[in-house]
Amino acid sequence: MDNQIRQIADRLKGLRDALELTTDEVAKDCGLTVEEYKAMEAGECDMSISVLQRIAHRYGITLDELMFGEEPKMSAYFLTRKGAGVSVERIKAYKYELLASGFKGRIADPFIVTIEPKPEDTPLYFNTHDGQEFQLVIEGRLFVNLNGKELSLSPGDSLYFDSSIPHGLKALDGMPVKFLAMVIQ
Repeated sequence: MDNQIRQIADRLKGLRDALELTTDEVAKDCGLTVEEYKAMEAGECDMSISVLQRIAHRYGITLDELMFGEEPKMSAYFLTRKGAGVSVERIKAYKYELLASGFKGRIADPFIVTIEPKPEDTPLYFNTHDGQEFQLVIEGRLFVNLNGKELSLSPGDSLYFDSSIPHGLKALDGMPVKFLAMVIQ
C-alpha cells in the first residue's frame, strides 16, 4: 500500500477514535456506505479529495490535517512557490498539489491537478461534492463530463460549475493534462 494512503487512512481512524464515533456513524454523517468508509480507513481504496474534504468539514478539521497531518498556521497570506505545494498522489493517474496548505481558515482549496492518460475504453469516475469548482487548463487537453454534457478544454480554457453535479475528468490525446482546480465550499 502506498505510504501516503496509509498515513491518510491512519489519520481517518485516529480522528474517528478521538471523536469516539463508530464506522457506521462516520459513514452515515459523510454520505458513504459503511463498506466504503471501512475500505478508506483500511487504506484499501482510492480516497477522492472531495470525500476527504467532506469528512474534514463535517468534523471541524482542515483538509491539510487529514491529508498531510499538518495544521495551517498563516492567516494573512501564504506564498507557494512554483512546484513547492504540498503534493499527494492518491492513485497513479491523479496527482494533487495543494497550493494554500499553510493558510488557516481558508474557504477554498486551490490545487494543481495532473491527470495521466488512460486507455480510451477506461470508464470515467464520477464525483460529486458540496460547493462549486473552478478549473483552468494549463497544459494538455481536459475532457469533462458534467452529468452527460461533454466538454473539451484546451490550455487557457476555464470551467466554473456546481460541484454537486456529477462530474468526470480525463486527459485527452494520450498526454497528461495539468490544470488549476479551485474547490469552494
